[in-house]
Amino acid sequence: PAVPPLPHQPPPGLGAAPPLSLSLSAISIPATPLKVPGCPDLCSDSPLISVPLLFCRTLINAGFSELKEAAFAHLPSLQFLLLNSNKFSLIRDNAFTGLSRLQYLFIENNDIRSLSKNAFRGLKSLTHLSLANNNLQTLPRDLLKPLDILSDLDLRGNSLTCDCKIKWLVEWMENTNASMPDIFCGGPPQYQGQKIRELPLKNFDCITTDFVVHQVLPFQSVSAEPFTYSSDLYMALAQPSSSSCTVLKWDYVERKLRDFDRIPAHSAVYCKPIVVDSHLYIVVAQLFGGSYIYRWDTNIDKFIKIQDIDSQKIRKPNDIEAFQIDSEWFFIIADSSKAGSTSLYRWNQNGFFSHQDLHSWHRDTDVEYLEVDGKPRLIISSSSQAPIVYQWNRSQKQFAHWGDIAEVLDVQMVKHFQMKRDHYLCLSRYIGDSKVVRWEGLRFTELQTLPSRGSMVMEPFQISQQLYLALGSDFSFTHIYLWDEEKQKFVKFQELSVQAPRAFQPIPLEAMSVLLAPSFKGNTLVYKHIVVDLSL
Repeated sequence: PAVPPLPHQPPPGLGAAPPLSLSLSAISIPATPLKVPGCPDLCSDSPLISVPLLFCRTLINAGFSELKEAAFAHLPSLQFLLLNSNKFSLIRDNAFTGLSRLQYLFIENNDIRSLSKNAFRGLKSLTHLSLANNNLQTLPRDLLKPLDILSDLDLRGNSLTCDCKIKWLVEWMENTNASMPDIFCGGPPQYQGQKIRELPLKNFDCITTDFVVHQVLPFQSVSAEPFTYSSDLYMALAQPSSSSCTVLKWDYVERKLRDFDRIPAHSAVYCKPIVVDSHLYIVVAQLFGGSYIYRWDTNIDKFIKIQDIDSQKIRKPNDIEAFQIDSEWFFIIADSSKAGSTSLYRWNQNGFFSHQDLHSWHRDTDVEYLEVDGKPRLIISSSSQAPIVYQWNRSQKQFAHWGDIAEVLDVQMVKHFQMKRDHYLCLSRYIGDSKVVRWEGLRFTELQTLPSRGSMVMEPFQISQQLYLALGSDFSFTHIYLWDEEKQKFVKFQELSVQAPRAFQPIPLEAMSVLLAPSFKGNTLVYKHIVVDLSL
């Protein structure tokens, strides 16, 4: 039989639609539905008696606003269903269950605010569907998946928003053989009035990321250092409030950090793990009572103290950095006292020994190791002057003063990162705005200023091939920034509620991406980095 034209109303300005013309006789369907005497209308609460001959039903201005599950299950022989001008606002899951013979379905001139993704499940014979003029702004993904033999679809007269939620429809239109009149974007402004069929899929930037709390560690901490030992992953945290340096082990089954061991340290500010020749050492820096080096004893499965660090040099430690130069291991402790000295220690076969004193009596707060142009360098931050840059002299095996970053004062911490061949520094400041600077030849030039107040940490880190920057503060939320390659700067990405953070440390895992945030005033939080496809 001839297929009746699909009734529709075009969006404003797209031309007049042809008048509604349904020739029911053309397909040998009675002009009015058959009705058994005594049966109520379909829109009432009482079910109709199943009538095998009833294969056409027309409900116009029936007055009901919702189609519930299995609303027509008592009419299994229906082949044609017209549900126009009923002011529908909701069509629930499985609304048409039982209508396995239905071929024509017209739902037009309603006000559908919610359309379930499984609304059309079970319509395996449906060939013609019209949802014209329903004020639809979006369509749930896989709405049309159950309609295997659909040959005609009309979506005209709807103001569809052309965002990630409609990407699936563009993909479906590219791959379907069904006939479909042109439909147009109702928004956003950059796409308004464009044909949806002509939208390039590459225009839909639907992949985003997020940081969500994965684990809460019920203690405060001021530093966090991941390390691998005997093929297992660990995390060393300094906990001055708990008088310990805590070592946690990653549980690959539970996918969480769990307790492993604790080293007594009543005022620990930093716990630095170093693995040398398959032996594990942890340098524990304390504000009071001296600093020590511990070694993991595999015979008793416990950390044992093997060495004291000169308390005359290291009076008030604040940071530890460990690194290798020409296969030799070093660590350096930044000292923040008036009378102490930031000191470099070198490994020999009997332990770590003092190698060089640097930057005495300057209240150093942080030290950062980096290599630029193949030359090892140290950047020492101080509360009393601008950051100082030292460069390694290979012939003398010493660091020599190279220069400073004279334009920036009150730098609490320096962290570096590299993008392609360019080197950058992140300078966190407690009073002034924090800055990102770039290494250019023999100097650093300012790239970006980030507003901050009470900033103690500004940490770049890479997760899933994306570069982030965490800017923590003692007075406000932590701001996460994402590197924009086109703009060559960081753009705001997300806020995290971390109380007085002191570090942001990614945990190197293959199966998932995790970020640990030690807090000076609250719980230490473990965030999971998730990738979200907004088109799903």
